[in-house]
Amino acid sequence: MTKYTEQFKLAVVEHYSSGVAGYKTVAKQHGIDHKMVKRWVDWHRIHGAAGLAKKFNHYSAEFRLSVLQHMWDNELSYSETATLFNIRSPASLGTWERCYHSGGIDALNPRVRGRPKKMPDPKNTEPTLPTEDEKRTREELLAEVNHLRMENAYLKKLRALVQSQQPAAVRKKRK
Repeated sequence: MTKYTEQFKLAVVEHYSSGVAGYKTVAKQHGIDHKMVKRWVDWHRIHGAAGLAKKFNHYSAEFRLSVLQHMWDNELSYSETATLFNIRSPASLGTWERCYHSGGIDALNPRVRGRPKKMPDPKNTEPTLPTEDEKRTREELLAEVNHLRMENAYLKKLRALVQSQQPAAVRKKRK
């Protein structure tokens, strides 16, 4: 959620544009920072009402490089370049510049967002369809025999555990 609505921003810009007061006076009257007023006025001057609207963009590496190249060619500051290209955070230009100098254009690619997966995808545990025993290899038959032996042993232990707990429960009820 944004802190200020578009109507509020537009009202502040119109108040400044009326020529009655400067950035600091307008900012003081509305309870905001004077740099914010200047930024809103610049955005409105260059981009119109769309410059004050909420904006959530993910920029491609090519766009980022073209913005940096324009900034370097014209010797603009971060804030001037951000205003010109309607980028909401001038500090992101500094981040882009550091990334470019450290890793080239590949470092300007947007990074993957979100938390990485901790668990691998589950493997398909569905049993194979039964085939005729004559067509199956010896290894497949041995694997199936071992699986059935393990399953049988597990069920025997489970049955013994349940039977050992039943008399204890019956003794508690009798007392």
